[in-house]
Amino acid sequence: MFRKTLFSIAAPLFLLSLSAVVKADPVNFRGGFGATATVSNYTLSGNTFTFTITNTSSSGSITALGFDLTGNRPDTYSIASATNSNFTIAQDVEAQGGAVTSAGVNAGVFDFALLTGSNFGGGTVAQGIGPGGSATFTITGDFSGMTAEQIARAISVRFQGIQPGDQSTVGEPVPGTVPEPATMILLGTGLAGVAARARKRRASRVEEA
Repeated sequence: MFRKTLFSIAAPLFLLSLSAVVKADPVNFRGGFGATATVSNYTLSGNTFTFTITNTSSSGSITALGFDLTGNRPDTYSIASATNSNFTIAQDVEAQGGAVTSAGVNAGVFDFALLTGSNFGGGTVAQGIGPGGSATFTITGDFSGMTAEQIARAISVRFQGIQPGDQSTVGEPVPGTVPEPATMILLGTGLAGVAARARKRRASRVEEA
């Protein structure tokens, strides 16, 4: 009975571990004045990173996205596709107005940024991603040594035109503890292995009898 129960637990956990690899958990962003956003459906395949960003705020538009990746990266990033064509890409962009990079608050530069203006601190509200809106981008470049989630958490989100005072702010990732896909796989396969070994032993005892 115990072995049967163990196998019944191991199987769904193994399937869950596989789904964890395919489906990435959303990364939530929070700034001042109630500004929030979510990055979801992010995937990394070789040198191609795809993600969807949704503006979950009640007012204000997302007018820029800055990417602060690990290590030194060559200026080879480009937009392969975008559902919002108002955003352009720029390399080595100064992190202005509250953005956080590895160099600290209000310091350093982004490896690249998606902009609706000439810099990360500005932008055009009408061309950005408004409340409830979303956009999907596919970026090519050097993402070596990083996972899709690490890239998603390396984003800073610029909000502009937040009412009633036409405020601006920067949203940073909300800390969260999400099991790594590799951990889920190890747990699922481990339990499945234990259950399979138990079944094998049971079968051999039946044959001996």
